[in-house]
Amino acid sequence: MPIMLISTIRTVLLYMMIIFAVRMMGKRQISEMQTSELVITLLMSNIASIPMQDTDQSMLSGVIPIMVLLVCEILLSYLMLKRAKIRRLVCGKPVIVIDSGKIDQQAMIQLRISTEDLYEQLRQKDIFDINEVAFAIVETNGKMSVMKKAADETVTRKDMKLMPVEKPLAVTVISDGELSPASMKYCGTSAHEIEQVLQKRGLHIRDVFLMNMDKQGTYQIIRKEVT
Repeated sequence: MPIMLISTIRTVLLYMMIIFAVRMMGKRQISEMQTSELVITLLMSNIASIPMQDTDQSMLSGVIPIMVLLVCEILLSYLMLKRAKIRRLVCGKPVIVIDSGKIDQQAMIQLRISTEDLYEQLRQKDIFDINEVAFAIVETNGKMSVMKKAADETVTRKDMKLMPVEKPLAVTVISDGELSPASMKYCGTSAHEIEQVLQKRGLHIRDVFLMNMDKQGTYQIIRKEVT
């Protein structure tokens, strides 16, 4: 078998293995990964690259270390769920950088956060005036949680004593011409019922780019413009 073909097959298999491993670690975006998760992900990627490039290396030399790392991460995650001390040891703890409207300079030095970094994260929260902030906390994943001062909080319906109207959750039942069984189950509908709705509008499932629906049967349809 040509070396190029072997290398391609190995790459595809290890790519699928990495996706499986990351999926088993849980649903997190890169920016939301804890320290241990990021380290494991980087290690798995580096390990997988070795048998991809070197066809003399056995596939097991990449698969076995990846599986060992995955098991270690799952065990560590379980221990962190059960033992707060282990979680604090691995992930650290949230740090307050603005307390009652006052910047904690010592905390910023400890976290090595500059004033530019602080303002950047506040702007990402749509806060452009630091005087509006009551508390700002740097979480264990590096993101910042912000609580505004009472005078600068957005007025809510509850504040205005207005009766809130709860809107039902709409989910995607058709995406690019394909039905979603999980979404149909959530809405309490079926493929046959959806087809009937589409037929009334002279459409077929393959003609639909997006169809959202809620439990009350309210729906929105966007037709495909490109076939």
